Amino acid sequence: MARIQHNEGEKASQKPAFKRFRHQEMTDEINDDLSTGTFPQVKKRPPRARRGSNRAKILTSVLMALLCALLGFGYVTQLQNSQSSYSTLSEDELVRLLDETSKQIDNLESQKSQLSEQLKSIQSAADKQKEVERVAKENEESSGILSGRLPAQGKGVIITIGQKDKHIPASTMFTLIEELRNAGAEVIEFDDVRVVTSTSLLDTENGLNCSGQNVEPPYVIKAIGDPSSLQNAVQIAGGVGSQLRVKYDAGVSVKQSDNVQIDSVRQSTDYKYAKTVE
Repeated sequence: MARIQHNEGEKASQKPAFKRFRHQEMTDEINDDLSTGTFPQVKKRPPRARRGSNRAKILTSVLMALLCALLGFGYVTQLQNSQSSYSTLSEDELVRLLDETSKQIDNLESQKSQLSEQLKSIQSAADKQKEVERVAKENEESSGILSGRLPAQGKGVIITIGQKDKHIPASTMFTLIEELRNAGAEVIEFDDVRVVTSTSLLDTENGLNCSGQNVEPPYVIKAIGDPSSLQNAVQIAGGVGSQLRVKYDAGVSVKQSDNVQIDSVRQSTDYKYAKTVE
């Protein structure tokens, strides 16, 4: 009986020791899981510099996206504008533009062929000096006509414009001259004034001033070139001839001729700074 009580006392004394051992073991496991030993682990805050760099990256991405959007918008706008510049033209205006472009191409091709023939003739000539002089004289006459220093004659048109109550502005007459040039006019005369690249048109109280000379209606314009093309440039529907009749109630007549005589010449200009290359 005493033996049994002794064993029960030992078991009772072992239970608190077992609990203390189990509690210590659990505490050690928790401490082993922490990277800082027995102290609690504290999460680090991200450094301010890193947050600032992330913000800069985001801002840069937004700016790049905005810049790409603006570039795309500008490209689309430019493309639409270039397309609309032709879509607003009428069929007659598109035909006239095509004809003028074709004539300019033909003129350039003709000039190219002429220069090529001159070069071949110089290279194959026995007396090259005489051939060079002949070509130089030929080019001098051609440039003299184009620059307005020499009179000219040939096929073309004679345009007469009568002004009534409304004053015809210089800008409209300048447009008429440009239309004749685009249609292939080689020589133009405006009321006895030779039209060259430096010709100017200004509005005055009595009419127009053409390169320092006053001109009054009715205005007479002579142009040498293909008669049909020149007449079509003036009389085409919606062209400058129609504007003169509708807006300014002007009388416009275009007469084709096989012999348009232009005697007015342009005096050579004394240049102060520009000199011929020798």
